[in-house]
Amino acid sequence: MTEKLGPGRMVLVVGPSGAGKDTLMAALKTRLAGRTDVSFARRAITRAADVEAEDHDTLSRAEFDQLRAAGKVALCWEAHGLGYVIPQSYDQAIEAGETVIANGSRKVLTQAEDKYRNTSVLLITAPVEVLAERLAARGRESRQEIEDRLRRADLEPENVANLIRIENTGTVDDAVDRMIAALGL
Repeated sequence: MTEKLGPGRMVLVVGPSGAGKDTLMAALKTRLAGRTDVSFARRAITRAADVEAEDHDTLSRAEFDQLRAAGKVALCWEAHGLGYVIPQSYDQAIEAGETVIANGSRKVLTQAEDKYRNTSVLLITAPVEVLAERLAARGRESRQEIEDRLRRADLEPENVANLIRIENTGTVDDAVDRMIAALGL
């Protein structure tokens, strides 16, 4: 068995669509600006950059497959027909003792726990009614599609060792305060 990477920590932010992950991660990044012991991972995704979506690097499916096959990633997974990569450079940050905060997926939690000595999962969530309202406000899906999506959604990851649950129903500042306290930052 390979020794797990450390002494730093990988924090994966997960949660259902409409929970406000991107909003809270952006606010957390602003609040922690200037900290040299915390990095926010910039993902690479097999889709073109979109101003409306997450700011990310783009890679082709062939590039994704090559990186994954060569093991030249910190973490990678597939979801919704896309490939996602957290670049290998963040492993060096963790080896240097930093906390790396990354937009993750429930699909990669076990991989992260197996790879890193210190892994935390920050679950951003909200009541189903609030999620439905937020998704409807985006205007991308019909009400029926939203209800179907939320019925199928796995809103709570199972068997996660260091799960921190943040219900995002108040102000952004309140949620970020709770995130910082829970992560000990």
